[in-house]
Amino acid sequence: MIDISVSNQWRQAFPGAHIGMLLMGNMDNRKRSTPLDELKKDLVFALRSKYDGYSRADLLKTQVLRAYKAYYRNFGKTYHIQLQLESILHKGKSLPNVSPLVDANFAAEMETFLLSAGHDADRLCSPVRIGKSHGTEAFIQINGSKKTLKANDMVMTDAKGVVCTVIYGQDQRTPISPNTRRALYVTYVPPGIETASVATHLETIKKNIILFAPDAAVEFQQVYSADGP
Repeated sequence: MIDISVSNQWRQAFPGAHIGMLLMGNMDNRKRSTPLDELKKDLVFALRSKYDGYSRADLLKTQVLRAYKAYYRNFGKTYHIQLQLESILHKGKSLPNVSPLVDANFAAEMETFLLSAGHDADRLCSPVRIGKSHGTEAFIQINGSKKTLKANDMVMTDAKGVVCTVIYGQDQRTPISPNTRRALYVTYVPPGIETASVATHLETIKKNIILFAPDAAVEFQQVYSADGP
């Protein structure tokens, strides 16, 4: 079991925010065709049907995208899930094929619009903490670039350093790989979104994983709220 917690600093900095955690094991992440591929195609069709004719302004009236817009605006950024949704609706893009565990998470993001990162749980070094960045920390992004963090961003660290931030994404040390057998999914949710939506998102990731890993086991699942447990 990984020692996981959220800090009082995170709670104080982001009132109304949530963190979702889902740790699953006993999975095979080798790239292959799975029933998840059909779900992804159905999801793209459903998104285009539901949001047919929607402009960016229309999309931003939805509760979840509006909440993320407010968070990203503090950093002069645009929420990348919103941009990916627009590419599906307006540019004919499909969901990518990376690996089953990555695709399960991305499909859940596009279904709920909540932001999640997926880590190889066996590459994380306890303790794992959710906190607030100070603007002095640095890490190596998944693409190999070194970044100094923006201040006041949600950040996850382990014993070796920063592993993820909302604005700069994941590190190069702990991402899901073809060899991953245990995955930790972390959902970062700004104020303005209900706790129930976070719980639904975790269940959606789990549902997607069961499509290709029916024997997968939930090792840990929890939603943390800044204003509660």
